Amino acid sequence: ALAWCPWQPHLLASGGGTADRHIRFWNCNTGTCVQSVDTSSQVCALLWSTEYKELVSSHGFAQNQLIIWKYPSLDKVTELTGHTARVLHMAMSPDGTTIVSAAADETLRLWKCFAVDPKKKKIKEKSSAKKDLGALLVRQRIR
Repeated sequence: ALAWCPWQPHLLASGGGTADRHIRFWNCNTGTCVQSVDTSSQVCALLWSTEYKELVSSHGFAQNQLIIWKYPSLDKVTELTGHTARVLHMAMSPDGTTIVSAAADETLRLWKCFAVDPKKKKIKEKSSAKKDLGALLVRQRIR
């Protein structure tokens, strides 16, 4: 499992298999491991939440769960259980609030993990409205 940190472009998170079970954080400029955590189970996938600065890991044997980690403290925020086989893949919704996980138990699960900050949502909506107005003005000038 591999995932680049969105706000630290030189930082790469990697997840180990059944024997290793660690998530390691690498400084790709120097090639050094700057931090690691033992997850107690196989790491199958990694996903960053830019809004909360947290890392989500999905696991196989023996837990078959998702774990949300605060970065850089690596404190466990929560464990999400429900799959009965290893969690093979995860994806974040476009609004950054929901994770979908796909597991070897042939199920997809939706996890509402990250709430949207109402202040940031209003700012994004205003920004989006201005962009839409700008596009409308451009379209009117062309025609």
